[in-house]
Amino acid sequence: MPKTSAFRSAGVALVLLLTGAGCSPVDSPAAADSRPLALTTFTVLADLAENVAGDVIRVESITRVGAEIHGYEPTPSDLIRADGADLLLANGLGLESWFDQFTADIDAPTVVLSDGVEPISIAVGDYKGRPNPHAWMSPVAAEVYVDNLVTAFSDLVPSATETFQANGAAYTAKLRAAAGDLSSAVASLPDDQRMLVTCEGAFSYLARDAGLDEGYLWAVNQEGQGTPQQAARLIDTVRERDVPAVFCESTVSDAAQQQVVTDSGAQFGGVLYVDSLSDGEPVPTYLDLLRHDIQLITRGLDGRV
Repeated sequence: MPKTSAFRSAGVALVLLLTGAGCSPVDSPAAADSRPLALTTFTVLADLAENVAGDVIRVESITRVGAEIHGYEPTPSDLIRADGADLLLANGLGLESWFDQFTADIDAPTVVLSDGVEPISIAVGDYKGRPNPHAWMSPVAAEVYVDNLVTAFSDLVPSATETFQANGAAYTAKLRAAAGDLSSAVASLPDDQRMLVTCEGAFSYLARDAGLDEGYLWAVNQEGQGTPQQAARLIDTVRERDVPAVFCESTVSDAAQQQVVTDSGAQFGGVLYVDSLSDGEPVPTYLDLLRHDIQLITRGLDGRV
């Protein structure tokens, strides 16, 4: 049986079990909400979508806070939720390797929010030449996501088009303010301190916006991440550039990066957020994520760890 069909069979069985136990999904608060449902692949996209949707559309994320999005394995309950969605929202650019199979038998339309973004190609490693999928890490590129959300939601609920347009314009203004904050923060750094070193190459778009050079252990989450060879190459780079601080992301292990710290003499600058928001502080929203990362990066590169 194909994997998707197996998910579907298991999901149907779960619904029957819940119904038989007196816990029908229609009794849940979400089922009582008559608004259209837009389902995103991860929490960052959900926050972007909620800012455009306002009160007109209910937005939920398939993955929970803290989930690693690249190799996520959908559950039967995920499939049930997708079956009940009116719209599916994905990042695209190869980020969600599981998504095509997940949606193979689902009727809801899918919108790829990165459509229209000029991708940055991965320069090294097994993924060389492929697009870097983390385009939302640029507040400039995130404006494209907002435009796509306005269009998608207007197609779904045409009567609320003006609301979506107004919400999108207001949020775009906040993105532009965040982009200005990024440029101003990095402008205060000496030229020779403008190198961002992370576990994953998830900051290429943000680095481009800010005028930062970039170094990382691996380009995209993959098996064998943080190998001794990867660490050795990065240690050499950190020593050559005299990088004061290195970072890692919240959804991956920092063990290999801690080895870089030990062998290079750099400080560990802290945990950055990329693929997931947090449950409360420090990054409950996408704008908080940008602010947190910008502040942490500039403090680390300025030697204030």
